[in-house]
Amino acid sequence: MRLEPSPFGGKSREFDTTFGADTDDALVNRARSGDFSAFEILFERHRNLVYRYAYQMAPRRDDAEDIVQEVFIRAYQNLHRYRDEAKFTTWLLRITANYGTDRARMSTRRQNLEQQEAAGALTWMTVGSGEDDPIENLEQARRKAMVREAIQNLPENHRNAILFRDIQEMEYDQIAEYFGCTVGGAKLRVLRARRALKDRLMPLLSESGGEF
Repeated sequence: MRLEPSPFGGKSREFDTTFGADTDDALVNRARSGDFSAFEILFERHRNLVYRYAYQMAPRRDDAEDIVQEVFIRAYQNLHRYRDEAKFTTWLLRITANYGTDRARMSTRRQNLEQQEAAGALTWMTVGSGEDDPIENLEQARRKAMVREAIQNLPENHRNAILFRDIQEMEYDQIAEYFGCTVGGAKLRVLRARRALKDRLMPLLSESGGEF
């Protein structure tokens, strides 16, 4: 296993017997009082334990190491929530389990979004060409006007997401930069905006006897 430099400052070092002079609970209390070096000792003492558990959820070394870093950051940020009724290692592993589950859920959500995107952006509002049929051309124009009006009536964040992705065909990284979020967050924004637009269009088309 490759040991990364400690994200809490100083050089990474293997656990040695000098660390045993302090119990976990004593180190936690010192860390709560502002002794950052105490938490570094906890990090060095238990990082391999967290890594082995993380590796079972994300069997790629880099992913498991990312989980380790995030778990200890979260642990440090939430030391005030730790209660010594449970062992510190049990608390760490609970954080690891929760973060690993959230990470897997987000990964699945991203994959689903990518699959939906690959299947077509706004296929549910495709109306066909109707180039040689004047009546069909009028119907198509009416539906396009309906879509434009529905887009304009969306909340600004939904309207921009639709305009950026489906009208201007911007890349997700550009959309993410505009909204100040991740690429995955941008994809979620676009998906929610499309659903909001569809919810507005469905009643209108139902009243006119139209279909998507």
